Amino acid sequence: MLIRIVEVPLKQLFTSSFITCYFKIMYRYLIELSYMGTRFRGMQRNIIKSGKLSIDTTTVQGCLELALRVFRPVNEINTILSSRTDSGVHALHTAIHVDLQRCDNTPYDVQAITGVLNRTLNKQSLPIRILNTRIVPETFHCRYNALGRTYLYRIAVAKSNLVTPNGSRNKNFEVYLPVEELDRCFFIQDPNFDVQRFIEASRLLVGRHDFRTFMSTVRDKNARASHPMFTVRDIDEINIKPGKTVAVGSNAELAESLYNYWDIEIKAKSFLYKQVRRMVGCLVAVATNRINEKSLYEMVTIPSKNNWDHRVLLSPAFGLYLSRVHYNVKDMEFLANDPETST
Repeated sequence: MLIRIVEVPLKQLFTSSFITCYFKIMYRYLIELSYMGTRFRGMQRNIIKSGKLSIDTTTVQGCLELALRVFRPVNEINTILSSRTDSGVHALHTAIHVDLQRCDNTPYDVQAITGVLNRTLNKQSLPIRILNTRIVPETFHCRYNALGRTYLYRIAVAKSNLVTPNGSRNKNFEVYLPVEELDRCFFIQDPNFDVQRFIEASRLLVGRHDFRTFMSTVRDKNARASHPMFTVRDIDEINIKPGKTVAVGSNAELAESLYNYWDIEIKAKSFLYKQVRRMVGCLVAVATNRINEKSLYEMVTIPSKNNWDHRVLLSPAFGLYLSRVHYNVKDMEFLANDPETST
């Protein structure tokens, strides 16, 4: 909760309208959400050259800020993101925070925020869903208070007995990919895919490393120049386990008869630009024998933008999901004495 104080003429100092409208109490709201990123240019709103915020319906943040206008807060709406995702990347559970103030000094009802936003987004046919809204302390920052982030990457590997020796697909699935999986999963049609090598290679990436080789410099070049240790990251966990198709009914049966699904979960406090997609691309390259483990080891241990092995293909954005942003529950506890809420 923030209190904003502004200068007013002395004669207005003790009027009821002054008390109501000039001492504005702002509450901070944490909004948890999910979205399918196919139609968006990314999570982060575009900023025009003048530095001003622009109306932007091509990004998740821009659409959320437009939707929040239905509440008509007194202040300008400026959401803060917990994480940025690229064009085409999805999110299963991420968060933003926003400060909102009302002229009558009461907070918005958090359930109303969730419901109204979902109805507004649904009317616009936007693939964004609000999962939960809560009031958090004014000191809480959804990005800086994050303990870590978990990404999920989904792949589907054609079963070896259904792929010809030269790697081409047979007639059974030249004409079939489950429609529910379009832009949701990376399908790999390679008979040489070795799951065991895939899993073993992932161990080379766990721990603290300088991931300079794995960073695309488009977004982070300025930060890297000012922070020599910027490319050092701790990969806490990489878990690879059998997955399932999101197809249903007969589509699911056919999909799972043709493909083996795998879920790759990668957890760290933070990641570099396109780091996860490059990491997965390296693991796929090892599993399909495009590169060997030694090449991957050298990319990890000899960090340099010039050390990227160009036989590795960047894994597509549509297979990637921001699975979770992790917080300490105590950081989110709002300690006010249960203020009354209104819609």
